[in-house]
Amino acid sequence: MVFDWPAQHWTAEHLSRVLQGKQIRFRMGLRSTDTVPQFETACSYVDATLEEFLTWNCDQSSVSGPFKDYDHSKFWAYADYKYFVNLFEDKTNVFQEVMWSDFGFPGRNGQESTLWIGSLGAHTPCHLDSYGCNLVFQVQGRKRWHLFPPEDMPFLYPTRIPYEESSVFSKINVVNPDLERFPQFQKARRHTVTLSPGQVLFVPRHWWHYVESIDPVTVSINSWIELLGRHQLAVNDPRRRSANCKVLPGVAKPAERPAEDLNTPGPGGRVREGGQEEDHLARVEEAITRMLVCALKTAEDPHHPRAWLNPTEVEETSHEVNCCYLNDAVCAFFDRCGKAKEVETQALRANGEKWRKEEPSVQEHMEVEQAHSQSFTVRTGKQEVASQFGPDLVPVTPASEDRPSEKGGILGSDSKGCIDRDKEHSAELSYARRQQASIGASAASEQVTSRCPVAPSPTFVSTDDLLDCLVNPQVTRMVAQLLIQGKSLRF
Repeated sequence: MVFDWPAQHWTAEHLSRVLQGKQIRFRMGLRSTDTVPQFETACSYVDATLEEFLTWNCDQSSVSGPFKDYDHSKFWAYADYKYFVNLFEDKTNVFQEVMWSDFGFPGRNGQESTLWIGSLGAHTPCHLDSYGCNLVFQVQGRKRWHLFPPEDMPFLYPTRIPYEESSVFSKINVVNPDLERFPQFQKARRHTVTLSPGQVLFVPRHWWHYVESIDPVTVSINSWIELLGRHQLAVNDPRRRSANCKVLPGVAKPAERPAEDLNTPGPGGRVREGGQEEDHLARVEEAITRMLVCALKTAEDPHHPRAWLNPTEVEETSHEVNCCYLNDAVCAFFDRCGKAKEVETQALRANGEKWRKEEPSVQEHMEVEQAHSQSFTVRTGKQEVASQFGPDLVPVTPASEDRPSEKGGILGSDSKGCIDRDKEHSAELSYARRQQASIGASAASEQVTSRCPVAPSPTFVSTDDLLDCLVNPQVTRMVAQLLIQGKSLRF
């Protein structure tokens, strides 16, 4: 719990007085039980003051103003991702009322934070953040968090459409899943946390999360934290004051934060902070993703980028800009590796040890990273969790202890046989069959070009289907590693 932060009194009413009529943007969504996620591209938006929001939220059917077209019984409103530096641009003194230094981050305050204000039912679709980890402080009302470990990615059907820098979405509405369409989701291990006022939640790197407001008004503050080497966070630093933090099982024991503070924002979207090798590699992966998504989706429909671009993104970027971003990300990765080797060299010399001329290659570095990432597993033993976190951290146990199948992921145990049979069948295709397939492909192309209203067949492959494969996080990780390894050979 956080007991002495001035920000713990930041209710929506208090913020309304502080902001003095400042207009902010609210995302408007339907209170529905649809199995399809309500992505931000499917929502409408309203610019209003907090006072107008509170009046509408009192369920006054005769309310006028910006919310007049939204029946309170059918819609929710969410002022999400409101960066302090933009929201309180002329009131910077309020930055000091948020004290992340209590969790071992000296000097970190509201300047590196984001505000969230929502009504009952407001939510964020299930996604993971590509960079760093996350600290969330609940101020008013309660929020329910549905979290899934990184290892469950195959069961969450990741997608990059809608596209947003640093966010990988799930195709599943995790609170009302379509199990006929997404049967593998049954293997996902859900951790459910209800965050109450005064509590802080630590969300580790690459944990999937769906967040919903379960009270009439909710206010939250969060900060995305750069990584501290090996998936560590300084929430157990002895310098912190009276604070209690909920954590998830399997998280490495917290460690002290390094002195440097490395910020490397991308070319657009939500600004995230990244300081260590994991985030530098993630930026290469994000640059690859941005280049492919922008190229294919712009070619498909150059006049309507908002159909696939998340509203948090300012605009789609050109191929030239994306190439520059990719090169910058690769250079940053090599710079970071060079600095790490320099520190290692100085340490060896200081200890009087013999310096070897054979420095570790980038490929070896990547293998170490991959091996460590694979070791970041979920632990369920109560005694192990208790000893790992210490008395000030409260572990969150999974909603279900059922483990996912170990029969090979989505393909299943007989996947090899299926693939072999497919290869044999493909080899037996006659020239006539191949010619017929070519004609069918041409016909399909003409159908798409003419925008025929006939519904596509189940085997029709869309641009989004292709992107789901090309920019799957596991694929972009391999591409990034191959790219870096290839460039390292030239040094």
